Amino acid sequence: MSRPEHISPPELFYNEKESNKYAQSSRMMQIQSQISERAIELLNLPSGKSGCLLLDIGCGTGMSGSVIEEHNHMWIGSDISRNLLTVAVDNIKREESWGDVFENDMGTGLGLRPGLFDGAISISAVQWLCYASHKNHIPKIRLKRFFQQLYASLRRGARAVIQLYPETPQQMELITNSAMSCGFTGGVVVDYPNSAKAKKFYLCIFAGQQQQLPHGLDDAAMESQQLFHGGSEFNKDTVDYEAARRSGKNKKRNRRETVAIKSKEWVMGKKDRQRKQGKEVKNDSKFSGRKRKGKF
Repeated sequence: MSRPEHISPPELFYNEKESNKYAQSSRMMQIQSQISERAIELLNLPSGKSGCLLLDIGCGTGMSGSVIEEHNHMWIGSDISRNLLTVAVDNIKREESWGDVFENDMGTGLGLRPGLFDGAISISAVQWLCYASHKNHIPKIRLKRFFQQLYASLRRGARAVIQLYPETPQQMELITNSAMSCGFTGGVVVDYPNSAKAKKFYLCIFAGQQQQLPHGLDDAAMESQQLFHGGSEFNKDTVDYEAARRSGKNKKRNRRETVAIKSKEWVMGKKDRQRKQGKEVKNDSKFSGRKRKGKF
């Protein structure tokens, strides 16, 4: 199967037909959900903390944004494809999400306020910067511009986890060196290095301070539950993640499965989230969330 990067630029490859096909594929949803779960795990956000603001680079139709919300965090996504973003906006409205998206070519920078985000993830997007789809595109320069502004947009000590599919070792080296030259520390985490299908690359980088780089998942290591040397802080969560994957039970969690939609609890929760976002919300009263005749 040809790589999409060889066919056309992302803003052209993801036309309306391809975007709808991408959004409706159950297989794609499952894969994106699993990768996003792993990326969020590698962010190692403070235990028990909710309400972090995360950046989703190359957010597409918002699949990874939905996973972020399941962890009770807020997100802002960017993508170069207007067709993918149109689907994402429809999903945000339908699900009454607290995410937001904007159109952007990450190779030209991000244009975001410094120190705004508590972390960033990117799923299957950054490798596009290694391909010159226009005569003025120079991969090395575009990667450097991207990582410079990503570094600036993160608060000090925050992490960015970038999952990507490098075509060659040289591409992986180019991307990693570009990140390090912009002030990031960290490195590449490889899950299931001996598997042709399950193998995944994650560039796990830290802004402002050196931190311990987690080890990749491995079937043999899983058996002894020693996935990270030295008793890393990631060990318990990673074991749980891998056990779910091996048993085939790593299903997408529904953040509303215990709260009936349009119930009083659901309404009050939504109003609280909107207040945190600085939106104007009507005051609570005894009528908030009440049932009306003919309304279900």
